[in-house]
Amino acid sequence: MKTLIITAIVFCLSIITTKTLHAQEFQGKAEYVYKAQMNLGRWGAKMSEAQKKQIAARLKNRLEKKYILAFNKEASVYNEYEKLDAMSGATDSWGKNFTPGEQYKNVKTNTFVQEQEFYGKKFLIQDSLLKIDWKMGTETKQIGNYTCFKATAMVPSSKMAFWEFSWSQMRQEQGENEDGEETEKQEEPMTEVVAWYSPQIPVSQGPSEFWGLPGLILEVSSGTTTILCSKLTINPEEKTEVVAPKRGTEVTKQEYKDIIFKKMKEFRDNRVGRRYGRS
Repeated sequence: MKTLIITAIVFCLSIITTKTLHAQEFQGKAEYVYKAQMNLGRWGAKMSEAQKKQIAARLKNRLEKKYILAFNKEASVYNEYEKLDAMSGATDSWGKNFTPGEQYKNVKTNTFVQEQEFYGKKFLIQDSLLKIDWKMGTETKQIGNYTCFKATAMVPSSKMAFWEFSWSQMRQEQGENEDGEETEKQEEPMTEVVAWYSPQIPVSQGPSEFWGLPGLILEVSSGTTTILCSKLTINPEEKTEVVAPKRGTEVTKQEYKDIIFKKMKEFRDNRVGRRYGRS
């Protein structure tokens, strides 16, 4: 019964707000703060707290970022603010390889496009939107001036954040052990996604690869990351052209992941080869 009431409220808010927005050429701009927890894996157990703090300070520009989402009724473009590394005065060249480039989502055509640079080569990832089977709950909370509703989903971990890399994920997906030997593939791990969306902004958009709810996603958490909207402007004076990026070698999400895995395997094999070459 409670779920039906929430659904009715969401529907009514969407209808009222949509009528208002249809009276004008609608566009919005949302600023998001991205925060990720540092995950040192098995190496973390061997480090002192002082060492962990030192690494956290060096990785701050990877763990805390600011993004802009420009959106209209059908599409959005998601970009990171360029920031210099406060410690070195230079951009994070290693982390840049695994940080998402400009992302475009079109909910009408189910299109996802991302511009990405990997070790000096530009790629254009063209694919469908991430499939998310949302379960809409009854909880609400206030984010700024907007009433938000909670939704959750379980998404295969391998389908999320395809631009990132970890040795454990590569081994799991390709059926290898820590020595690079073939082993039996394990069951596909799942990641829980928790989103807070507002039907007061009736667009099916959100930060990064998240979308598919009856209102703009203002906060989303998955794994060790949280993305929270810090500022929202409806119909800003300065309009942003919401179009897909076009530069780079065209690949799918899976093809791009395969390119990353191949390159990282080459690095590993070369390192192991040098080690044995000196012995």
